[in-house]
Order: sequence, then structure tokens, then C-alpha cells
Amino acid sequence: MSPVVRIGVVGLGTVGSGVVRLLAQSADHIERHAGRPIVVERAVVRDPAKDRGLPLAADRISSDIRDISRNPDISIGVLLVGGLEPARSMMIDLLEHGKDVVTANKALLAEHGPELFELARRKGRSIAFEAAVAGGIPIVAAISECLAANRIESIRGILNGTSNFILTRMEEDGADYADVLRLAQSEGYAEADPSMDVDGTDATQKLAILAHLAFGTWVPWDEIPRTGIDGLDLDLLNYAGELGYRIRLVAVARRGDGRLALRVSPALVRKGTPLAETRGAYNAVSIVGDAVGRMFFHGLGAGEMPTASAVVADIIDMVVGRSAITFRTTGMLDVSTGAAGAASAAMQLGGVESHERHFLRIHAADRPGVLARITGILGEHGISIASVIQHAGGEATGDADAVGAAAGTVPLVIMTHACSPAAIVRATTAIDASDVVAGRSICLPVLEE
Repeated sequence: MSPVVRIGVVGLGTVGSGVVRLLAQSADHIERHAGRPIVVERAVVRDPAKDRGLPLAADRISSDIRDISRNPDISIGVLLVGGLEPARSMMIDLLEHGKDVVTANKALLAEHGPELFELARRKGRSIAFEAAVAGGIPIVAAISECLAANRIESIRGILNGTSNFILTRMEEDGADYADVLRLAQSEGYAEADPSMDVDGTDATQKLAILAHLAFGTWVPWDEIPRTGIDGLDLDLLNYAGELGYRIRLVAVARRGDGRLALRVSPALVRKGTPLAETRGAYNAVSIVGDAVGRMFFHGLGAGEMPTASAVVADIIDMVVGRSAITFRTTGMLDVSTGAAGAASAAMQLGGVESHERHFLRIHAADRPGVLARITGILGEHGISIASVIQHAGGEATGDADAVGAAAGTVPLVIMTHACSPAAIVRATTAIDASDVVAGRSICLPVLEE
């Protein structure tokens, strides 16, 4: 029999427990793929006395990371704790003491990736992180290995299952955002504090990691323009539906002329397209490569066993030598956000802009000449109109379209023809500053494919 591979697991929460169970329940199957048995030698947790019902002896569980990092029999550390600290210090300790590391902590990699990858290279170690992005979808392997011969042109995806669950249930049940958020929390799809999911932070951190893989350049995640779903309401989804679209939180990264543009924001996606039909807590990623064209990946983006599946796949890759993807960063982009500030604003790195259609919802004064005034402002900025929806207040949902509304206003929905992000930002700024609207307009990009 080949020598046993001994690993140490840091964190026995939902994912860590799933990893221990999967390694035990599928031991024979995993050994066939790895060529060697894989066993959990040690686990490190905050509370070793807690009964977790796992196939792991109590004397193999402790609270000291050094029981893994200093153990010469352990070759792989599986870091499954969240947050930045002590996760960063733990990973450094594991790498410094000669361990390869598998992790699912996307926040850690998004914040400290360059430092940690550089340390791994210096130590001749690998960091594998398939589970950090899109749960059970093998998107990291697809970009870094399967599509290695391709020049990646663009990535577009639904990377946060909580937001997608909320938007899907609002659309299907005709429910308000606040009600569906409470449902998501009660069913375990959203945390007690859901802010990182609903404000776009989670998806943005994942996009930064994918962009690093695909384009070889590190973009600080907190400099990528992001808008979450917490400003959306049911009427917006219904208006989008009237026009043949659904609203999804979409992460976009694309290259053009050697430059990159990235953003995370709600966007209209045409019904019948893969992103529009991605429902519930599922994730989906579309990639365009210069050789293979467009490819689409779809699956559960979170949960105990889908994420554990990705972690164990990384462990197997470590064992057989397929995990040397601790890639070199070609540089840190000096980010210029250009017209950032509106929901549709793309980050322009070196001036990259993509002309897109846009969806505007405005609360306009209910008096003659207002529509002409608004369309005139759009025209002054070179933006032409494809369609207009104007309902009397309340017609869209049977309830008042109250978000941002005021007495004496009606909701006005405009679909533009393709224009630049900078032009739409200037136009919406001018509209919002006029005396014919109440509150801020909402502007969303429209994705046709």
C-alpha cells in the first residue's frame, strides 16, 4: 500500500465537518483518485470539548495550530476558518513550516492574496482554493488548468447564492425584499448579519480572485465598483419582467486592448439566457476564451457537501501534484474608477469602457412636459431611448411604488440604447438634480447574452 497522506484540518464548522465526513465515507473512492489513502491526523478548533458527532477521535482534536504546523507527519493543512484573523496568521504559520494549504476563505485571499501567494512561492508550497469561489463549481480548475491554453476575454457570473435566492423568491412569490431576507435567514441561506452578501462584498471578493486567475493581475477587491441588492424593490423586478428581463446580481470582468474593466452590480439579464434562469441559491459563471468561445458553469455555490467536495478535490490535487497554481502576479493595478458612483458604472482601468443598454427607474413629477424634460436631458448626453413604461402609481404591483417616491409623482421606466457608463452617469446625475424628479433614480446595466 502507498504511504498514507496525513492532513490537518483547521476548523470543524459546517465545511470542515463535511470534509471529515466525506474523507471517511468515500475513503476507497478518494484513494483510487489520489493513489494513496488520505486521513485526518489532527484537527484544530476553538472548543475541542464540543461534541461534533464526527468520525474523529477526541485525542486528535486540540486548539493549538502548532499541533498541525509543527507535526512532521502532516503534509497538508486544510484551513477552514473564516475572516481575516487569526486565519492569516494560521496560514502563514502553516506555510512557514512546510505545509501545503487548502482553503475556502475567499475574504482572506481577496485581502491578503499577494502576500500569501508570494510566501508560498518562496517556501516551495502551494495554496489551493477551489472552494473559495462558487462552492462546488470547479471554476478555479477550469480557468487555471482546463482553459490554460486560452486567452480569457471575459468572465460574467452570479457568485453569491444568498442574493440570488432573495431575488428569485421576490420574483416568484411577489414578496418584498425585507420579507424574503427574513425567509433566507430562517432557512439558513443568509447570515444573521447578511450585509456582505446583499451589499455585493462577497461577490466582489470572489470576482477579484477569478480576475487574478484569468488575467494574471491583482486588483484590490475594495477598489472594484460594487452595488448590492439591498436598494432593490419588487416593482423594479416587475418592470424588468414586463420588458422581458430578470434582475440578477452579476459580477463582470472583461479585457479589451490590454486593459481590464470590472464591476459587481444588479443587472437586467434577458429571460431564457443561462444567467436569467439561474435560480435560488445556485451560482453560475460564463467564461469566454479566445479558443473555446463561451462556456457556462452552474451549480450550488455553498452548503456543507458541495463546498466539502471542492475542498477534498483540492486535497487530491495536492497529493497527485496537480495543485501548483500558486501563480505569479504580474502587477497591482492602479485603479481609476472613472465614473463610479452609479449602479451601472464600470471600473475603468486605463480607460476601458463597454457600451451597454441601461434601465432607468425615475420617480417623475405628475405634470405635463416632464417626460420631454427627462428625455431631453438624456439626449443632451447622447443617449437615445429604446422604450418607456409609465404606470400610474401602484399599477406595477397593486401596491404603491413607494421606494424613493413622493406625493405627486409617478414611476417612469426608460430602457436606453447602448451608451457608455460615463454618459449614463452624467445623464442620471443631471436628471436627479432637476426639479421634475423626487429622490434618486435607479440605473442598472442590461446584459443581452
